[in-house]
Amino acid sequence: AFAERVPEEQQHLYQAFKARSDGYLRKVFSYPENPPAIDFAMYRSRLSNPALVDHFEKSYKSFMVPFPKEHLSPQIDAEERQAKGEVEGFIRESKERIEEYKQQLLKFQAMIPAAHMTLEDYADYFPEHALNVDKPTYWPHDGVFEEYDKLPDEAGHH
Repeated sequence: AFAERVPEEQQHLYQAFKARSDGYLRKVFSYPENPPAIDFAMYRSRLSNPALVDHFEKSYKSFMVPFPKEHLSPQIDAEERQAKGEVEGFIRESKERIEEYKQQLLKFQAMIPAAHMTLEDYADYFPEHALNVDKPTYWPHDGVFEEYDKLPDEAGHH
């Protein structure tokens, strides 16, 4: 599933990474699950000081490698649940937008083609975007000029 998502131009990098990863995995699996047992009886019989072997055996058996406790899984699960909720919400909103866009598409398909549309037809179909001489716009024509309303009425001054 992951290999399918790798872009075509990065496939050679992915293949090299996968080969190296598989090599490490094979090497780990080639080792036994538990280390071989030490034959302390053989060392007791060969060494002149068996008390030393007893001390090593006792130390070896009491030694435990502390493995860190796994504490990130609940946090990861919580983040996964949160992300799943966000994704479901996004999908729901996207479906709503798709339905809205389908309605708009039906509206556009029902109207006169743009090549045959006059300015009056455009004003009828899109009154919010049509040119209105009663509401002039000023450069850069991206909205109503707010300061226009603040200007004094010059009609009475002349």
